[in-house]
Amino acid sequence: MNTWQVGEVKITQLVELTTASLGPHLLPQATPNELKKIRWLSPFVDADHRLVLSMHMLILEAHGQTIVVDTCIGNDKQRNYPKWNLMQSDFLQRFEAAGFDVDTVDTVLCTHMHVDHVGWNTIKVDEAWLPTFSNARYLYSKKEWDHWSQEPQEYGPVIEDSVQPVFDSGLADLVSDDHEVSTEIRLESTPGHTPGHVSVHIHSLGEEAVITGDMIHHPCQIRHVGWATSADVDQSMAIDTRKRFLERYSDRPVLIIGTHFAGPSAGRIVRDGAHFRLDY
Repeated sequence: MNTWQVGEVKITQLVELTTASLGPHLLPQATPNELKKIRWLSPFVDADHRLVLSMHMLILEAHGQTIVVDTCIGNDKQRNYPKWNLMQSDFLQRFEAAGFDVDTVDTVLCTHMHVDHVGWNTIKVDEAWLPTFSNARYLYSKKEWDHWSQEPQEYGPVIEDSVQPVFDSGLADLVSDDHEVSTEIRLESTPGHTPGHVSVHIHSLGEEAVITGDMIHHPCQIRHVGWATSADVDQSMAIDTRKRFLERYSDRPVLIIGTHFAGPSAGRIVRDGAHFRLDY
């Protein structure tokens, strides 16, 4: 469990699971032979040079508030992926063991509405899906909701079991892509992976961090900016967004926290000749 301090904002990572099985589907360009060429990538691949992806929640604490960013896969959900279907894990128990309480979470932020970012938004109680964080406001990009409220998802009834029940409970707020969550935390529009995808920008006491969401899935996309994923709704836009992001934040003291980065999970973007790399 990694933790970082950005000014007065404490960030805690809570991992649901890690996997090396999604890489060939998600980033088919990232073959072991290609990944071997990126020497600095070793903490983010396994012994066979396969991509390792982490599914984790990030919990922000500042000034008595608790903000959850992305809620992973969740339990009991019908999914069209065997390893995630009707999953049973002790994630909520570990959430509590880490010192958190679902009843005292103030805000839930979802960078987008894909299956592995909204799962713990809800839990199954008897036969009903109820909000996990019953005292929180759940913030969603309006552009994101406008898209996925009309479009089916590949992995199953994600909106139906993990998003719509939050709206039905009156806890959802649709916000702009640059919404200010607090004086230190705001959303940053990073579209392409999904139409309303956002990253989370933190600025406190002169220190900065950005939580990427799926604008960058894996650090190999820092070296190979043009490697789009099979899950990108608009691959060209996703690549352009990633290029602009790397240009904007390279060689600056800004901590980049990858929503799916395994290992150290964070670092700073630096120029590496004609390319970029993650300095961790």
